[in-house]
Amino acid sequence: MPDTPTPAAMPKTDTHKAAAPQPAEERGRTALAVGVVEKIAGMAAREVSGIHALGSGLSRTFGAMRDRVPGGKSSVGRGIKAEVGEKQTAIDIALIVEYGVVIPTLAAEVRANIIAAVERMTGLEVVEVNIAVNDVHLPDEPDSDEEEESAAGSGQRPRVQ
Repeated sequence: MPDTPTPAAMPKTDTHKAAAPQPAEERGRTALAVGVVEKIAGMAAREVSGIHALGSGLSRTFGAMRDRVPGGKSSVGRGIKAEVGEKQTAIDIALIVEYGVVIPTLAAEVRANIIAAVERMTGLEVVEVNIAVNDVHLPDEPDSDEEEESAAGSGQRPRVQ
């Protein structure tokens, strides 16, 4: 009979090897609300010089009224729409620029700033930032907020633009 080792003579091996722990970023999912991306994009856009306001005239008017409601919050993401997936996001932004700025240069700066901020803070890949310039603010035009405040103080309804 050939020499076969008995089970007691066989070397012991650990059948329950501990698996290497997964990195923390792989131990669960992080879900980002659309509003988070919109706020980050709004703050990043406002950092660029030459932007007068975000949003169209109508959305700014309704937003200003909503801001005056007791308990209402100002919307940093006004004028911004985002689509958020698990790994990517796309952003649309409407803005009003100051008279005299070079719009293509301004748009490139806004786009770059938004992409950098959103990717850095969320880890999402920004696949596109679409910019709609809805108006040019002239130096002698009053701000819409100033118009609304003067109209509210005089008892008149604010003018909708």
